Amino acid sequence: MNSWSFRGLRRPTSPEPSLKPAETTDRTQSLATWAARCTPDTLQPADVEQLHRLLLDYCGVTYGGADRPWIRSLHQWARKFQGTGRSQVIASDLQVAAQIAAMVNGAAAHSFELDDTHDGSMSHPGSVVFSAALAVAAECGSSPREVLAAVTAGYEVIARLGRAAGANRVIAAGYHPTPLFGVFGAATAAAKLYGLDATGISRAWGHALSLTAGSMQFSQEEVGAEVKRVHAGYGAQNGVIAAQFSMAGIEAPHHALDGRYGFLTLYAESPSPGELLAEGPLAIHEISLKPYACCRLLHSMIDGLREVTEDFQLPFDRIRAIRVTGPSKLPQQHVIRRPATPMAAQYSLPFTVGATLAFGPHRFDAFETRNLDNAEVLRWGEIVEVGEDPEFEQAYPEHFGTHTEVVLTTGEVRVARVLDSKGTAANPMSLREIRDKAAGLVAPVNPGFDMARLEQAVAAFPQAGSVDALHGALARQP
Repeated sequence: MNSWSFRGLRRPTSPEPSLKPAETTDRTQSLATWAARCTPDTLQPADVEQLHRLLLDYCGVTYGGADRPWIRSLHQWARKFQGTGRSQVIASDLQVAAQIAAMVNGAAAHSFELDDTHDGSMSHPGSVVFSAALAVAAECGSSPREVLAAVTAGYEVIARLGRAAGANRVIAAGYHPTPLFGVFGAATAAAKLYGLDATGISRAWGHALSLTAGSMQFSQEEVGAEVKRVHAGYGAQNGVIAAQFSMAGIEAPHHALDGRYGFLTLYAESPSPGELLAEGPLAIHEISLKPYACCRLLHSMIDGLREVTEDFQLPFDRIRAIRVTGPSKLPQQHVIRRPATPMAAQYSLPFTVGATLAFGPHRFDAFETRNLDNAEVLRWGEIVEVGEDPEFEQAYPEHFGTHTEVVLTTGEVRVARVLDSKGTAANPMSLREIRDKAAGLVAPVNPGFDMARLEQAVAAFPQAGSVDALHGALARQP
């Protein structure tokens, strides 16, 4: 079969516009055309294998997040919609309308700071796109392979939009990338499952343009930081609504990405619109999974700390100082030494150093409120120095690298430089590691959870006739 490549996706040759457009080409419509033609037949075995890994990770973080206080509150909110649809609220007995399930599941997936990350767009696509796609699939009776193609397209749109907007500058301007870019990815996935063509997808993006939001103000206040967790839910829900409105024929702008007052004009300081159609690998193969329950920017530091502290075993009385340098964002935004909330702790480099050395790197509960005043954690944090590294600043945000060193009381200096942390595409987690992460997250929510049933449902997903088996495995189990 003749084929051509668009960021790695193979699809049949067509008379559609070239992928290297002139400046006057409508990039919004070109990207929508590509998204519409991302089908189960275009997915290669390596793509399906990667989607298996992403889906298993999503299931673990979403079920694990369901027991967080704000998600319990969302479950209560969603209960009034019980019976309005067939979409499953994960870790509950609730079946509701698609947009309600997308909201709750998106927020749950983002609740442990463990959902997957696309570094180039500095966003968490899985919590938004899977939440929207699985909810709509249950409503429409979509096949799992259709879901996987829709998810692939949704990830791709988020990645391209994030690169075109310049995610680092978007954050600096005060916007949170996950809901800001995510609503377009969710709208893409939902629109495909609703059977919309390229015009319908671009119209859904027109609605998404008016629904997008996400302020970084949560990072500036001690109270209310947990709204950040809900942001992924906003993106998932609003994306589903945007697709529903498009399906209903409610008109909206068709040049939402690159129009005169489109997304790039509104949110990008120095946009690179060519990134919307740039060649390269599929975004699903650029995803970082998170083994540690903290900001992704701190993960390479944890890997470096492992090297220089003898697998986190060096005692406090042997270390004089710990120095960490990396992208400029580290000293600018990640040096709160006495965080007041779990979310602030997960963004604090000194606290993360202390929590890692006190509890080990895989304690998902290390950042809970009860540990914010832990004397051992805070003692480690007080000897941490944070600075900028020009080399890692240049590599950011495509790579979240850090330089970590410890100065021993003997004067010896131990150094580790890590460009790609565990879980990145360059240093991936194994399927077993993803499974163990998921098992560790679901056990506190439901000690009797049937992990083997979930693993089987995920493994069989591409060949299943519907999403029912997966939703059954993710419903509240006795």
